[in-house]
Amino acid sequence: MDKKTCAQKVILNKGGIAKTADFVLAGIKSYEVAALCKEGVIERIRRGFYQLPQSVIVTDEQLIKEILPQGIICVESALFHYGYSDFSPREWSIAVPRTASRTVKRVQEISLKAYFIPKNIFNLGKVTDNFNGVSLAVYDRERTLCDCFKYRTKLDNEIFNKAVNAYAADDNKNLTNLSKYAKEMKLYTKVMNVMEVLLNG
Repeated sequence: MDKKTCAQKVILNKGGIAKTADFVLAGIKSYEVAALCKEGVIERIRRGFYQLPQSVIVTDEQLIKEILPQGIICVESALFHYGYSDFSPREWSIAVPRTASRTVKRVQEISLKAYFIPKNIFNLGKVTDNFNGVSLAVYDRERTLCDCFKYRTKLDNEIFNKAVNAYAADDNKNLTNLSKYAKEMKLYTKVMNVMEVLLNG
């Protein structure tokens, strides 16, 4: 197989975006990747990431999956995803481990609002869901609601109020998980005081 076909195959096998390391694994050297770029066989999206030139524009969701594989969609973006907010965020809210601050600083392809989460609660409530055809990690409804209380000062009042009311009215809510997460995140009293009023009102 010639280098051109091999490079195209690598990109297709990787779902449309390949890293330099993927080409190297397939036996294409770094300088050959650069040459294939010059010839227009492959196209550079950003440093170290490539797609096929005739590709449809890569979506934010695909970029998030590739650039921040450890990231978890959270707060404003998760609220919008669950229909708890009709405010479409201008930037993606993504939870990342505190150790990922350098990675986040290098991200320029998507508008990003990073939430640096301590290791002990990073995976709490993590699930995967479909975002425009791309499977991404996202915090579940209960974790998202707890985050609204945790980041109360960063959220617009209207967004916060709409979110807690929408959650209270949601048939898919899981109050057992809500109280469990609230305890682990040391938000139990805050969360329960508000939810009891809404649920019993």
